[in-house]
Amino acid sequence: MREVRERCVWSQRITHRDLVPYLIEESHEVIDAVENGTRDDLREELGDLLWQVLFHAAIAAQDPTDPFDIDDVAATLTEKMVRRHPHVFASETATTPEEVLVHWNAAKAAEKRTRRSVLDGIPRGMPALALAQKVAGRAAGVGVDVAGAGVAAAAEAGAAPAVAAPAGSVPTTEAELGDALLALVAVARAEGWDAERALRERLRRVEDEVREAESRP
Repeated sequence: MREVRERCVWSQRITHRDLVPYLIEESHEVIDAVENGTRDDLREELGDLLWQVLFHAAIAAQDPTDPFDIDDVAATLTEKMVRRHPHVFASETATTPEEVLVHWNAAKAAEKRTRRSVLDGIPRGMPALALAQKVAGRAAGVGVDVAGAGVAAAAEAGAAPAVAAPAGSVPTTEAELGDALLALVAVARAEGWDAERALRERLRRVEDEVREAESRP
């Protein structure tokens, strides 16, 4: 990577921002290899994703004011993983996955003391569905019922469902959930709505509700 950065005229001009589209693309290619590819595909795509990490670290190493390199990245990661696994590297005990998560979340909370909201730290660039799942989890922690709020908001607005939901239609498996989401996307397409924007705008209202709940004494 060092040689490429020093000797390739294209690589010399690349910045962190320039690399973002490639990072997104390579991440999705890893996902595709996990879900649909072969072992050879996965090995290749993991290498491509690793190259993005190395590339960012090489750019960071040349920063004139606050440089760091791949060794610094690895050291920071090592320190974090040691802190978050006290049942492995210290004297704590965890015999179930749930107990592991207790230790993990406690360590993470200690690291993020400066955060003022449970919403802080959620990447805004996440796809809307992934963002919704993350926000819903954080909202539940402060007593905001996202599902209930969505139903109530629709009722207050007098919104009638474009497609009547049959009794017992609540998904009970991931496959059924996929069918339900696809059906909603089909409704959005038929109505000329932007499904991604609709969910993001609803999430903004959920975030307002979360921050309001956090501000209460």
